[in-house]
Amino acid sequence: MTHVVFLLVPRLHLLDLAGPAQVFSTAEDQGLGYTLSYVAEQEDVPTAQGLPLRAGAEWPRLTRDDLVVVPGWRSPTLAGTGPLTDATLERLRAHHAAGGTVASVCAGADALGRAGLLDGRRCTTHHDVQDELARRYPRAAVVRDVLYVVDGPVITSAGIASGIDLALHLVAVRHGPGAAARVARQMVVYARRNGDERQASAMMRHRGHVSDAVHRAQDVIDARFTDRLALAELAAGAGLSERTLTRRFAAATGLTPLRYQQELRTERAEHLIAQGVTVESAARAVGFQDARMLRRLRSRAGSLSS
Repeated sequence: MTHVVFLLVPRLHLLDLAGPAQVFSTAEDQGLGYTLSYVAEQEDVPTAQGLPLRAGAEWPRLTRDDLVVVPGWRSPTLAGTGPLTDATLERLRAHHAAGGTVASVCAGADALGRAGLLDGRRCTTHHDVQDELARRYPRAAVVRDVLYVVDGPVITSAGIASGIDLALHLVAVRHGPGAAARVARQMVVYARRNGDERQASAMMRHRGHVSDAVHRAQDVIDARFTDRLALAELAAGAGLSERTLTRRFAAATGLTPLRYQQELRTERAEHLIAQGVTVESAARAVGFQDARMLRRLRSRAGSLSS
């Protein structure tokens, strides 16, 4: 049996905690041998969302097979937030020194940094505080724009929903990908994402504008990106002429509607390929007639990022 202990810090984000806890709880329901505990420096723990939680003040006895998870907290900055005593940080160090695994979600990486567990290791955190984490812990190698990073027994994730991906990864490592898939299916999680996938999807990267008409066109493309979509159909849905939609779409997103659709297709195909699907099958699954266009788009994306 694996004991998973969640260390609760004041003003923690509920989903940083609830996502991984649900994964391990579901794994326990499926007979995979997990037990969960929640500890804090004070029994009553306020959350960022206003729902108070209660945790135990005494740590259970842990072995090297057990896991300690530090969920993140509301943190426009890391400095001065997430209060933890030296005794608690020593608990983290001792578990790590005994060969146990320590993980964090979002700003929880700062607790690992204060405990000295990020020195000489690759790590990540939420994109809003990645730069600050790198400044605070210059001996750590902060990996930007990924979902989670595994560096031996220290595992860090980007935050919020990525804690689910981290927990499913740990279930897959300990029990196999089939077990993780069963947990994901029970949780109605669409797919277990790999750690090196980008934190912000193409849908999110190109939504930071204020054009309602362009958002309406994007809504159609997002829902039907595997279909052949006529520009006239998108323009009608946005209430614009084709020429005006193309101009406004480019001004708002930097892309044409077709290029935006291609980004969605390529991103989804990359995910399928990372899960073991062939390039040809992935191309057909996302709406390409064959793999030639997908290969060209992947090659172009690779040249732009290099």
